[in-house]
Amino acid sequence: MFDEGTLAKMRIIPCVDASFTEEPGAEPFVVQVNPDTYTLAHSIVYNDAAAQGNSAAQLQFNRITPQQLDFDFLFDGTGVISQGGGLLQIASLFGGGEALVVADEIDKLKQVVLNYSGDIHEPRYVKLSWGSLLFKCRLTSLRIQYKLFKPDGTPLRAVAKCSFRESIEPTRREAEEGNSSPDLTHVRVVKEGDTLPLMTYRIYGDSKYYLEVAKANGLVNFRDLRAGQQIFFPPIEK
Repeated sequence: MFDEGTLAKMRIIPCVDASFTEEPGAEPFVVQVNPDTYTLAHSIVYNDAAAQGNSAAQLQFNRITPQQLDFDFLFDGTGVISQGGGLLQIASLFGGGEALVVADEIDKLKQVVLNYSGDIHEPRYVKLSWGSLLFKCRLTSLRIQYKLFKPDGTPLRAVAKCSFRESIEPTRREAEEGNSSPDLTHVRVVKEGDTLPLMTYRIYGDSKYYLEVAKANGLVNFRDLRAGQQIFFPPIEK
């Protein structure tokens, strides 16, 4: 739990597999300055099903593509912004306060999201965690725009332009693609606005089982759900 007034920073957490098991001993990348905005894009693919001789096509559903998350964030090595992300006090500026080394921080970011992992023989799976956002994904694009330099060419400020694509764990995908029979175990991911009684109703056709679901998931307070959280719905006997 964060203290009131504490700034929560976006973290990019390295994982070792498609189930998003966090990499033991690996440090998450913590942004210096949180993004001003981010864009979460949804897309549906349809097939054109026009009969021969017809000019108009009927769209037939093909699939829902994984979500894409785009955002920019800043690296600042001028000393105006501390490594913790806050503005330095005036006294610290004149006293040579500790400044971030832009090239080193970019290397740390690449190590987590871009570089080849010897354990899985490909770039890592990552989790983006910031406030209520928990996005399980992989990097698809990284562009670094360098904006300010020392006289010798050393970068002092840069902006990372990132695109991440959602990657769905095998157990979640199987659960979401399966039917809604109450005789099967289901896994659902909490979305903004979801409540446990509502999610329970969707699975069982009756919300009265929500306390059993809370118990099965070890929830002390059934109202304490957060977006991105997985909830298991066990088989029930009616």
